[in-house]
Amino acid sequence: MPPPIHPAYPPGADVAPDDDTFWGAVRAQFSPSPDFINLENGYFGMPADPVRRALRRYQDQVDAETGYFLRVRFPERLARVKAALAAFAGVGADELLITRSAVESLNILLQGYPFAPGDDVLLARHDYDSALDTLQMLAARKELALSYVDVPLDPDGDEAIVARYERAIAPRTRLLLVTHIVHRTGQVMPVAKIAAMARRHGVDVLADGAHSLAQLDYRLPDLGVPFAAFNLHKWVGAPLGTGLLYIARERIADIAPLYGDVGHAAGDIDKLGHFGAVPPAPVMAIEDALDFHYAVGARNKEARLRWLAGYWMERVRALPRVRVLTPRDPHRHCAIGSFQVEGMAVQDVAERLMAQHRIFTVARYIGDEECVRVTPHLYTAPADLDALVAAIRQLAA
Repeated sequence: MPPPIHPAYPPGADVAPDDDTFWGAVRAQFSPSPDFINLENGYFGMPADPVRRALRRYQDQVDAETGYFLRVRFPERLARVKAALAAFAGVGADELLITRSAVESLNILLQGYPFAPGDDVLLARHDYDSALDTLQMLAARKELALSYVDVPLDPDGDEAIVARYERAIAPRTRLLLVTHIVHRTGQVMPVAKIAAMARRHGVDVLADGAHSLAQLDYRLPDLGVPFAAFNLHKWVGAPLGTGLLYIARERIADIAPLYGDVGHAAGDIDKLGHFGAVPPAPVMAIEDALDFHYAVGARNKEARLRWLAGYWMERVRALPRVRVLTPRDPHRHCAIGSFQVEGMAVQDVAERLMAQHRIFTVARYIGDEECVRVTPHLYTAPADLDALVAAIRQLAA
């Protein structure tokens, strides 16, 4: 059982998203830079202080013991971390591979997938840039076809989204890539419904859950997909350089190793993880990150992040010249939100927010659309978002 965040709240107990006592205690577990307000937590998440302290302890031990640690101590610790991740994700440890990022996970899966010339891959224009790059490279190398769907920024409902994907399925469609949380706008995609539809057509689904794991309260079987890629250094709160690949047990043999390996059986997921010497300290700190996540509570975390996003977005939606690109329905987004200011390039908006208000955000692009992405974190205070709202009002005046 992880230690409580606050003595009055047992670990994981239900907490209101605007409970100042509890969330103030959560904020006290982080040490962000005092030099600016960081609202670009979508790149990677700040580990809580207990995780950072654990990381330093582990790194000291690794540096002191070098090869002895890697050869003698680390195999047992790695197995323990994988068991903790399996319990967290709701799947078998033999279906998980710890990677360095969701991008690495996606590359292992996509470059090892048994495509045949002429196969079609279905994806959305809002999918992650690196995933699009990988598929474009594979399309040229393996003679694949790529088909794209455009998803409305503020859809009427899940069925409208599923219908767009279904209409785009062709006779040679082999794989469908679906992003769980769109990194540009924060829209939550109905992965389970898309996957159920795709199964009826005999199409595999790869879920890009880079932003969704531990931002949303779910477990992997809820998605209903055979393949999924995740980051652990975003919302799980593990150190930078930790990701996760999930492959359903019965599908592991279908995926060829990206990194050379002849020492594992075809159905052993470790055949895909022949990376060489990988820094063990960040991997070990995954357990500490999970402990902190459990102490906060998955439902509480999702509700708080959604509340923070709604706090600023609802205060700027009606401003003249401001357009919010994130769905209005709070169930269709969580932490991530994005906006535009009419007549201003988004890069200029982001630069002025930092230069004039010491608020760090990032510019993002969706085809012909552009946006400023705002991503609060558990350490974000309402006063930080009040400062953002005041800055946007000034820019839009």
